Amino acid sequence: QVTVLTLMALHMAKVRGTLTESRYRQLLYELETIPTKIEEVLKLNDQLYKIATKYKDCRNALYLGRGVSFPVALEGALKLKEISYIHAEGYPAAEMKHGPIALIDEEMPVFVIATKGANYEKVVSNIQEVKARKGKITAVVTYGDKEVKAMADDLIEIPETDEFLVPLISVIPLVVAKYSIISRLIALYSTLLIFLKPNLGTRRCNGICPPSKPILVEYPERDLAPL
Repeated sequence: QVTVLTLMALHMAKVRGTLTESRYRQLLYELETIPTKIEEVLKLNDQLYKIATKYKDCRNALYLGRGVSFPVALEGALKLKEISYIHAEGYPAAEMKHGPIALIDEEMPVFVIATKGANYEKVVSNIQEVKARKGKITAVVTYGDKEVKAMADDLIEIPETDEFLVPLISVIPLVVAKYSIISRLIALYSTLLIFLKPNLGTRRCNGICPPSKPILVEYPERDLAPL
């Protein structure tokens, strides 16, 4: 979906004359390389599994991103909530001081998209603020990054690409990590079922419940007034 919308935006920009021919071709070339770069990111599955294992018992998580990476932060937080039943919030890194920073401590994992681009230095500043409050940083960075590496607890390196296309790649490790977390939780849940008494019934289990079946909600028909 994002790729289709990107192609539409490129075509409209070209037609309107707001994008030069050279820039247009450059972005098209970068777009063609995205599948190969995604394959490289998927090879990090073992690393992502270890990160997921580290944070599988956390009760809250914070996701930060600037510019085009802010929607990636929102998507990462959404997937963690949907798949792992862990409370998470995506927040624009520029507004971190307006609330979320007060919640950061040594038990709060903070996922930051800190790839190279116009906002890189500002994101580095956000990471420094999180570390000052002993937050646990997992950073998604561009290959070869050294500045963030010196501060982050965990580093996820992705291939370099055009800044405006980075979300197509940076979102992949965040989603894969969430599925790794839920796989750990399901394994733990299955083990508990072996040892716990069968009369638990439908008792709620904090943080170790497997994904529930979709619930169909039927709404009563309403009389629609004529327009």
